[in-house]
Amino acid sequence: MIIYGSSFSPYVRKLLAYCEERGIAFELKAVGIGDPDPGYAAASPLKKMPAIDDDGYRLADSSAIIHYLEARDGASGLIPAEAQARGRAIWFEEFADTVMGACVGAIFFNRIVAPVFLKREGDLAAAIAAEREQWPAIRDYLQAELSDGRSWLVGDAFGLADLAVGSALHNLAHAGIKCGDESDPLGAYFERIKARPSFARWTKKEYALLSAMTAGG
Repeated sequence: MIIYGSSFSPYVRKLLAYCEERGIAFELKAVGIGDPDPGYAAASPLKKMPAIDDDGYRLADSSAIIHYLEARDGASGLIPAEAQARGRAIWFEEFADTVMGACVGAIFFNRIVAPVFLKREGDLAAAIAAEREQWPAIRDYLQAELSDGRSWLVGDAFGLADLAVGSALHNLAHAGIKCGDESDPLGAYFERIKARPSFARWTKKEYALLSAMTAGG
């Protein structure tokens, strides 16, 4: 299976970590914004990442791809079977993709993607507005959801909710936003996320690349 995208995208990273957790073999074919790669265009006509080509079956959107893989291979345990737990997992994935996505997109694109990768000035006012107006409510909500001492967002096991939320938190960290420290629920949760090999395989490279590209200011 070919995955088109960049691990710097929270949606791509969510899919990569899912495949790592499942032991699904794949080849990551790096594409960026506006990439003309014909395979990518065929798999994702709107040029949104990630997209896949699974032996000729093409599909875009991280959520659609994950649910396709669940159906293709059988239940993985990353998406709960119990009705209420499944509803909660799907809610957190949607929350990460949309509510967090809007905030993360404004911050990460304007502070990292535009100046570092596109070599142009980002809209810092938009990034500051998202950090001040959107992030506090997101942070407080997640803190409250984790305040009962649970390790993961749904039940007792790492799963889809953590793949989605954890991936978004990594992009905020790249942009200099702290989740908290290990003494508070969200900070401790993010430390557990960072320690997962399924994330660390990709984020170790991301942090190193960003450090090299921004060295010297």
